[in-house]
Amino acid sequence: MDSSFFNFLLIAGAVQGFIFNGFTLFSKKKVDKVIIFLNLTVFFLSLNSLQAWLIAKDFRFDIFFLRQFLVPWYMFIMPMFYMFLIHYLKIQDKVRGFVQFSIVLFVIELIARTICILNTSESEVAPIKMYTSIEELINAAFSIFLFYKCVLIIFKESKLLDFIVDYDDIKWLKLFLVLGGFVLGFWVLAIVFNTYFDDTRAYYPLRLATSVLLYWIGYQGTSRYTLVHDRILLRGKLAALKPETTEKVISNEEKTLSEKHQQEFDQIANYILAKQRFLDAKLSLEQLSDELEISSGHLSKLINTCSEHNFSDYINSLRVVQAKELLKDDDFDNYTIVAIGLECGFNSRSTFYTAFKKFTNLTPSEFRKTY
Repeated sequence: MDSSFFNFLLIAGAVQGFIFNGFTLFSKKKVDKVIIFLNLTVFFLSLNSLQAWLIAKDFRFDIFFLRQFLVPWYMFIMPMFYMFLIHYLKIQDKVRGFVQFSIVLFVIELIARTICILNTSESEVAPIKMYTSIEELINAAFSIFLFYKCVLIIFKESKLLDFIVDYDDIKWLKLFLVLGGFVLGFWVLAIVFNTYFDDTRAYYPLRLATSVLLYWIGYQGTSRYTLVHDRILLRGKLAALKPETTEKVISNEEKTLSEKHQQEFDQIANYILAKQRFLDAKLSLEQLSDELEISSGHLSKLINTCSEHNFSDYINSLRVVQAKELLKDDDFDNYTIVAIGLECGFNSRSTFYTAFKKFTNLTPSEFRKTY
């Protein structure tokens, strides 16, 4: 494939990355360390792509020193992603960070390159090429080490994920690490081809794959973190809400059972409301029957007869009522609709929208606009 195509993708990716940084950092959403480290990951990738594009386009300084002074921006990509990961998972106090080490290594490499250039003549640049290869090998080893640490955290250290799994299944992070493993393998191959065969073409597919993967994690990470951040705040507020907000779901129900059975159902309903059990996305008929110490068949019959809904629809009706209260409340305007649905007990956006439409004849978006 023509190298001009890859050069176009390099500069297009760099521009896209800078636009992403600007859009994210200057949005109305609060910018905290998670977003900062995610943006730094994309930022250093964009700087590296821009520098690679300038080299590919044969952009030359007249001064020999500046022409040979390549900045290893790529060295910061993996450390910044690692810092994003541990802050996203809320485990930054349980594992070691490597930002300070990365900065020290970066400064040492700049000094070493400066010394190498100053001691090399314009007619013989072989020492600079050798230094560049050594520098890249060191940075690759460091990046692979941090990647290995990320893999251990996500796939092995399950005890570190206790907090985040309540808000995110992190499947997207697992997919990223699997694909990232292949990209690191391409990097090693590119280094080998460049070192032993003096062929830089192996870097073109590597840069393309790296750009696509990291820009994807940038957008995915931002949207996912926004959702998780909203859910964390919402859960704290939901815990303080009085369960009476959902009582009207059962207030006008027809009493078709005996008074004894009606009282039994009322106790069940009050338990679900008082304990906010409907907010549990994993709540099942069997689980609730175990908690109430009655048979699942009897519980199902009570709910079907008194509420005129099956168990799933009855619980979803409570969730919809709670979601309606939040969507009408000005205090919750800054939270995403999906976050509200998930924190009200739905396990996905689609089930939330389907249930909400079923009980209100409106989508959550239409309902929020109405109020």
